[in-house]
Amino acid sequence: MTQTIKYYAKELLNIALPIIMGNLGFILIGAGDVFVAGRHSTNTLAAISIATAILNCIFTFGIGLISSVSPILSNYRGERKSAKKYFYPTLRFAIFLAVFVTVIVLGFLPVIDMLHFDPAITPAIKEYMFITAFSSFAVYIHAALKEYLQAFEIVFVPNLVTVLCVFLNVILAWILVFGFGPIPSIGVVGLAIAAFVVRYVMAISLLIYCYMIMSFHNYEDKNYYKQMIHIGMPISAAVLVEFIAFNSIAIIMGRVSGVYAAAQNLVCTLTTVSFMVPLAISNAIAVKVGFANGSNNFEDLKRYAKVGILMCVSFMICSAVVFSTCPHLLVGIFTNDPVLIKIGIPIMIVLAVFQIFDGLQVSLAGIFKGIKKTKIVLIANFLGYWLISIPLGYTLAFHFKLNLMGFWFGLLTAAIILCSIMFSMFMKYMKKFGQE
Repeated sequence: MTQTIKYYAKELLNIALPIIMGNLGFILIGAGDVFVAGRHSTNTLAAISIATAILNCIFTFGIGLISSVSPILSNYRGERKSAKKYFYPTLRFAIFLAVFVTVIVLGFLPVIDMLHFDPAITPAIKEYMFITAFSSFAVYIHAALKEYLQAFEIVFVPNLVTVLCVFLNVILAWILVFGFGPIPSIGVVGLAIAAFVVRYVMAISLLIYCYMIMSFHNYEDKNYYKQMIHIGMPISAAVLVEFIAFNSIAIIMGRVSGVYAAAQNLVCTLTTVSFMVPLAISNAIAVKVGFANGSNNFEDLKRYAKVGILMCVSFMICSAVVFSTCPHLLVGIFTNDPVLIKIGIPIMIVLAVFQIFDGLQVSLAGIFKGIKKTKIVLIANFLGYWLISIPLGYTLAFHFKLNLMGFWFGLLTAAIILCSIMFSMFMKYMKKFGQE
């Protein structure tokens, strides 16, 4: 049995390790923004925290749809169907989404004035969002090409590009925010321009790489678009439900004080960094389970699923230990503001427990993506985050005066509930596969 676990763990890690590298790189780009913004001023950090919270809610819709690419193409490969020919349909789908999302972001700008944020940061929020809106083409093309290559288990170079761009982003952001030589300090606008440039570098690099390693012919398959929507829509909605829950907390608390939005962004940055590891393993699970599902190899399907869960939860237990024992060190990386530190450190204990359930739910989500049963993830997320987390968190925050901590108790409760739902459905499907 140990040998079996080692084999399946190795197979998953062959895909997951480069994705971990790339995911961490992607998050470190965001963490770099938080680092630079925090060093500039608390208002700058608060402005990009609120702007990013809103943008994430809008951008995530398309990212969820695009995440259907790798499980669909993995299933095709398992069925011994041609998958390479779906390059241009994937690219066209990404461009269509980018046009749609750009219009949505630009259309949302007038709404910012109606949300009654701190007048000192409202103009900066709008400036950041306006510039970032036009980077949506790069965001979606990059995400689509990563998913496409991931379906073929080509993961090293795409994720290496992301890692290299971490350094480019920090350098550009620092220069544009603080100024350097003849380049003036432009604060929040500098962060937005740096993100814009880096995203296009990532997208163009991946596009060039695809043409270097493969040759493509134009192809059209309307059924492929239907599958992406059919499988991707529940994924997109599930991710959107979760992202809106997390980011609405920054928006709600940001209306009370910008420092709470900054604290939420800081805490979310920390948890997202650790989350990138199980997320990468989840992506690997989706690919391997998808291939096994397509080839009707149910024994491999079950083993990849179980080993994947074990890997994700084990890592997050280790992460929880770090978060609970080193909260001052971790929060101190991003800020020396005593108010931010006072708000952030107590939340780290709740966050440590949350990590374990977050690892379980993302591994289960990868399994359901692989077997193309994504509605389960949507239902569990909606029940957990919107029927439990936000109402409970709001009550604890404002009626029991726990403020941001109250919302994190709500998030922890949601994670426990949605894990219970998804795990019970997972066991049901495992029994079904055992009978086939």
